[in-house]
Amino acid sequence: MTVYETEVPGVGRKFELEIGDDRRLVVVIHHDGRREVYLRPSPEADSERLFSLSGDEARKLGSILEGAYFQPVELDDARVPLGEAIMEWHTVGADADIVGATLEECNVRRRTGASVVAIQRGEETIPNPPADTVLEPGDTVVALGTGEEQSDLAALLGAEE
Repeated sequence: MTVYETEVPGVGRKFELEIGDDRRLVVVIHHDGRREVYLRPSPEADSERLFSLSGDEARKLGSILEGAYFQPVELDDARVPLGEAIMEWHTVGADADIVGATLEECNVRRRTGASVVAIQRGEETIPNPPADTVLEPGDTVVALGTGEEQSDLAALLGAEE
C-alpha cells in the first residue's frame, strides 16, 4: 500500500492511501487535531467526505484498527504447527472435479494423506464432517497434514488462493 503525504498550507497535512481499484482513502489532519476522512473512488473523481473525528476519537479508532483490542486470525495465512503436521484452511474452487461429491467418494485421506477436521459453509461449521458430507464450491475445508499433504489437498480441491 502506497501512502502519499502532502503539506496543506494553513490547514495541516493530507495523507492518501491507495486501497485498490484506483480508490484512495484521504485523511486530512488539521493543526487543531481534527481528522477528516474522505474516499476518492477514482483518480479523476472528487473526494467524498466520510466522517470527521476529534484527536481523541482518531487515536481510539487507530488503536482498534491496529489490533490493540482484538487481534483476528488472518485465515489466508493461518498455519498451526503440530509437529510435522500443520492445520490449514482451503477454499473449494468452483471448477474443482470434486464439487458435488462426498468426502467418501473423493477419498480425500487416501489420495492426499490429509485429514479433514471441519468444513465451514457460510455461517455453518461442520466439525468432524461425516463421510457423506457433500463438498460445495466456496466451502472452507480445515485439514490436518504435512506440508506436502496440504499441497496435494489444495490441488484436489482446486483451492482458490
